Amino acid sequence: MIPPRVKRRAGYWTTLRSDIRKDWDLYLALVPGLFFLLLFKYTPMYGIVIAFKDFNIFDGMSASPWVGLKHFGKLFSSPDFIVVFKNTLVISLLKLVFLFPLPIVLALLMNELRNIVFKRSVQTIVYLPHFLSWVIVSGLFIDLLSANGGIVNRFIEWMGGKPVAFFLDHSIFRSVLITSAGWKEVGWGTIVYLAGLSSIDPQLYEAAKIDGANKWRQVRHITLPGLLPVIVLMFILRLGNIMEAGTEQILVMYNPVVYSVSDVIGTYVYRIGLGQQDYSFSTAVGLFESVISLALILTGNYLSRKYLERGLW
Repeated sequence: MIPPRVKRRAGYWTTLRSDIRKDWDLYLALVPGLFFLLLFKYTPMYGIVIAFKDFNIFDGMSASPWVGLKHFGKLFSSPDFIVVFKNTLVISLLKLVFLFPLPIVLALLMNELRNIVFKRSVQTIVYLPHFLSWVIVSGLFIDLLSANGGIVNRFIEWMGGKPVAFFLDHSIFRSVLITSAGWKEVGWGTIVYLAGLSSIDPQLYEAAKIDGANKWRQVRHITLPGLLPVIVLMFILRLGNIMEAGTEQILVMYNPVVYSVSDVIGTYVYRIGLGQQDYSFSTAVGLFESVISLALILTGNYLSRKYLERGLW
């Protein structure tokens, strides 16, 4: 008697072969993407072994001696890493709390615009910052918030206040990070939600109007439930990026004065790996970050499937 598991496995491969024969052209188009993932995403993962060696750039990866979990022990006992880990979580959670809902709200507002020309103009304006590099955005905000002649500080002085050193004040710098990230990315994030809104059946709104539902009730009982799968998807993906915390943004905007509140795992790896050429330790830090990110996205997907009956897989 053939075990049920073996039967299911045989049935899976039979179905797959049938699908490939039926849609061979689609599977052929999939090959370049798979090759790209294999070459640029999976092959470099061999470099993870550096985290378990005392890597010497002159000896090479294979000749460098194994040291086991030495660098991970150094990582968890380092007081600097505790501060960096805390900063990563705080900045990511602040961005999640304040910036995650904004694209949803903006998409809902834009969806209510009936003047097509005005709507497209607004879309273009809010999307444009996404295409600017963080170097340019950093320069713009430095000029705007400069303590020596910046527009914002000029306004503060005109109101009778004193100039504020936005990029040197520990209590303000995180707010600058959140604000600049929101200005750059919120508009781009609305694209996914606007696509989700376009898939909602218009007849539901017509039926709601007949029943006397106002705009708020339509949003509450039709729009948000229809948009929920997209929101869940984006939230799970955002959980997977919590440990990233906007490394590129922080790298071009922070300075040694605010390291204590802005140095995150990504910038720490950059400074240690390239600045001090401690490749093994920086790889251990990066591997730790990746494992935590994987655990977060798996947990988010599990909870989503358990309580909302939908997830990434």
